[in-house]
Amino acid sequence: MIESGPTSHIYFSQRLRLHYVDWGNEEAPPMLLVHGGRDHCRNWDWVARDLSRNYHVIAPDLRGHGDSQWMIGGSYNTVDYVYDIAQLLHQKHMTPATIISHSLGASVSLLYTGLYPETVKALIAIEGMGLSSAAARTAESAKSGDSRATGRMLDNWVRDTRRIAGRLPRRYPTLEEAFHRMQTENPHLSEAQARHLTIHGSNQNEDGTYSWKFDNYVRATAPVGLTAEQIQHLYGRISCPTLLVYGSESWVPSPANDARASYLSKMRLAVIEDAGHWVHHDQLTQFLSIARGFLAGLECGAALDNPARGDSSQENSLG
Repeated sequence: MIESGPTSHIYFSQRLRLHYVDWGNEEAPPMLLVHGGRDHCRNWDWVARDLSRNYHVIAPDLRGHGDSQWMIGGSYNTVDYVYDIAQLLHQKHMTPATIISHSLGASVSLLYTGLYPETVKALIAIEGMGLSSAAARTAESAKSGDSRATGRMLDNWVRDTRRIAGRLPRRYPTLEEAFHRMQTENPHLSEAQARHLTIHGSNQNEDGTYSWKFDNYVRATAPVGLTAEQIQHLYGRISCPTLLVYGSESWVPSPANDARASYLSKMRLAVIEDAGHWVHHDQLTQFLSIARGFLAGLECGAALDNPARGDSSQENSLG
């Protein structure tokens, strides 16, 4: 278990009251940790506890997650998360920063880094590149196709949003039952990890039951957003060394055999065995070893060029 933790702080973005934690060591180089969807900033505690010896680590709760405010109206859009991260780093004067991020947070961090490449020293993105290239093209054609396809897309969004509006947050009679749900969701977790994530990821309701902190509306996919071409353009602007991390047992496809990673000029890929989607939980020691090795290599001035540039079949693996 985590014996001690960080301090909690508040910042504002688009009038939302957003929360982040700070692990101290303010004289050290800045590091930002960004969690995934339906998660919270305290999921990074094991990683932050280790890396805060050498970095000034902060970790935000994304809007609608953890102890950050929920949106009223509108959709949770990736570009809004990008704005929130930009505001946090701007307000804290913590650039250039090293960023480590997971899933949704990794997608956000990749876009932020492409938008403001000069503000990021290094990026470690865990399972954040989304769909395979072929699947992304299929989804993109549905968005940009004829009016009937567009109508179906918007109609599906309306239906999904209505369904979520009628969905009551699940209530667990005891914290122990919520803990068992956490264990079932990710069998790789140790008992200590599952309890820690449950305690920090849930609130007690007025009737004594427990519910997860995240807003159910984060489940809805925004009907508008960046196109695949726009995302690829931003990836091409990323100038810092980038490590992509994937779990060998994850449902998220690795970019090893398609073109997603070919747009990154300085990239390495690590596939970690016996790990699912939450790589930094499932194989914490190995993840920290790979992350520290990657960052130490950069400090030594190691060359880092993407062998997949122009040949997406090549993989540069650290795992």
